[in-house]
Amino acid sequence: MKFCGQTNSVYFLPQKIEEILMNDLKSNIEKCLANSNLSIKWDDIVSTVDGVNASSLAPHDTSWLNMLGSEITPALESYLIELLESRSAMMGAKGSNGNSKKKLTELRRTLTEMNVDGLILPRADEHQGEYIPPGAERLAWLTGFDGSAGFAIILQKTAAVFTDGRYTLQIRQQVDQNYFDVEHIVENPPIKWLEQKMVSGNRIGFDPWLHTADAIRQFEKLINQKGGKLVPLNLNPIDEIWTDQPSIPLSPIVPHDIIYSGKSSIDKKTMVCEELKQNDEDAVVISSPESIAWLLNIRGSDVPRTPLPLSFVILRRDGRISFFTDTRKVTSLVSAHLGNEVSVFPFKDIGKQLNTLIENQMKIRIDPKSNPTWFEQYIKKSNGFVSYGDDPIVSLKAVKNHVELEGTRNAHLRDGVAFARFLHWFDKNASSEKLDEITVADQLKTFREEGALFKDLSFDTISGSGPNGAIVHYRVSPETNRKLKNGDLYLIDSGAQYLDGTTDITRTLAVGDPGDEARDRFTRVLKGHIALATQKFPVGTTGSQIDVLARAPLWSIGMDFDHGTGHGVGSYLGVHEGPQRISKTSSSIPLEPGMIISNEPGYYKEAAYGIRLENLIVVQVENIDNAEREMLSFETITYAPFDRTM
Repeated sequence: MKFCGQTNSVYFLPQKIEEILMNDLKSNIEKCLANSNLSIKWDDIVSTVDGVNASSLAPHDTSWLNMLGSEITPALESYLIELLESRSAMMGAKGSNGNSKKKLTELRRTLTEMNVDGLILPRADEHQGEYIPPGAERLAWLTGFDGSAGFAIILQKTAAVFTDGRYTLQIRQQVDQNYFDVEHIVENPPIKWLEQKMVSGNRIGFDPWLHTADAIRQFEKLINQKGGKLVPLNLNPIDEIWTDQPSIPLSPIVPHDIIYSGKSSIDKKTMVCEELKQNDEDAVVISSPESIAWLLNIRGSDVPRTPLPLSFVILRRDGRISFFTDTRKVTSLVSAHLGNEVSVFPFKDIGKQLNTLIENQMKIRIDPKSNPTWFEQYIKKSNGFVSYGDDPIVSLKAVKNHVELEGTRNAHLRDGVAFARFLHWFDKNASSEKLDEITVADQLKTFREEGALFKDLSFDTISGSGPNGAIVHYRVSPETNRKLKNGDLYLIDSGAQYLDGTTDITRTLAVGDPGDEARDRFTRVLKGHIALATQKFPVGTTGSQIDVLARAPLWSIGMDFDHGTGHGVGSYLGVHEGPQRISKTSSSIPLEPGMIISNEPGYYKEAAYGIRLENLIVVQVENIDNAEREMLSFETITYAPFDRTM
């Protein structure tokens, strides 16, 4: 018998097992296909399976089989599920290839081959979404930093990673600072760092699908001033060296019933087309899958925690829609739902469809803040007419109709029941010092899963005890998992996706007695929360004008928190959406009736504890006797108690 260390030949055993397993499955699947009316090639089946594994489809969900055909026999289904599970295990076993030093060396070699001296790399995909598929996590693969907001610049002799105040502790734990400078994206932004590091003649590369037009213009101005050149790359250099990069996600599109959406796709399209006519624009490019999901009343499972099908849309003002996605996602049921005015195309046909508009001298709106700069560059290079404006769907989507509001209230009632059950369980068990952060988060998820219309979490639960709670967007892992101890504060920020609404709630819970200082900070955060929740304000007020209400109790003792106070929330869509927000950052977007927004002040003492108290609130009309102005207020729709021991 040979053991793992005896000879090199043993290391080839897993690969041989994989080959035998795959050959057996291939043989069995092809036999089933031969006895059916399905004509699917083995390579297409493997491609579909790998795409499903890269998606966020629930393990027990077999709806992906419909993308292969409607006549799948039980025997074939069994083999296909076995193939899915086997390839998932194979991909998981491979892991990432190499450390930071090796990856940087390979990347710099590739950049030289592409005739550029550096690369600007955002944490983004082609759609600029908060949640991106595994294969788009290029920043995390290269640097180790997996926060939701990040940026990197790689030059031949130096490199840096940037993030905001939410991740200042996390980034230093995850990034090897022997190879990367770690910078605060506000205090020393990427452009300022690049200005100090680059030299005249440098050619800086970028992927035009991963940057917006506005973002690229800022870099282009600086690089030109420094005597360099910003170079769009046809291939992403990370993709060229990431040998086990996950596939593009593939999950079936699902129609979203009008009993939840409250408005038909035709009605929504009419509103957008009316805006195009008012602006004398012939078409608009939509690259946000959230906007597209809202417009077409569809959902999907391509990315984690947000029910989205990755796609692009070109909407003409006459109502015709070109819908670009992986066509395997569009079953006959979905085609019927989309209707005759929606034409489905593969991603590769985007240029061809733009050419039709350009040849007819149509004015095409792009959003320089959300569309990939590729669109602007393509249209201009083809001598087309570009019009600049916001994604018209963002503001329409933000104001919920009465069906969506009723749905989200019902979703919050069910979520409140789950959270109340969780608090009872926590109160009975926390003092035992046997609980850890993962166990507690899993238990809350279990309570939610038992409720009606539950689909998924709305984001990865932030479950932080003691010093881990001070990391604003802490992500627990087996390596960081901490037991809850008497005297701790425990922070849990969590939410769920229900068919009728999206929830987001944060509570800070005492384990034993955390002391007078923590109790004082908790009280100040709660005072700020209450002040904002109960404030009445005139129509036209923006979030930045009332942000101070949530901070004032902390400001009075020289303290603050380094994140926004409130973000918009979707309706069975993104848990973070715009354009509304409540923060110190100046905003021109007024709060409007029907907008859902979070109320989440906090306080964080590094290496000690974190406090955050979050409810969701809805902007509503406030009728005041003898009022001289139209007034608004907030309705709190989160139903869960605060810890009264604090």
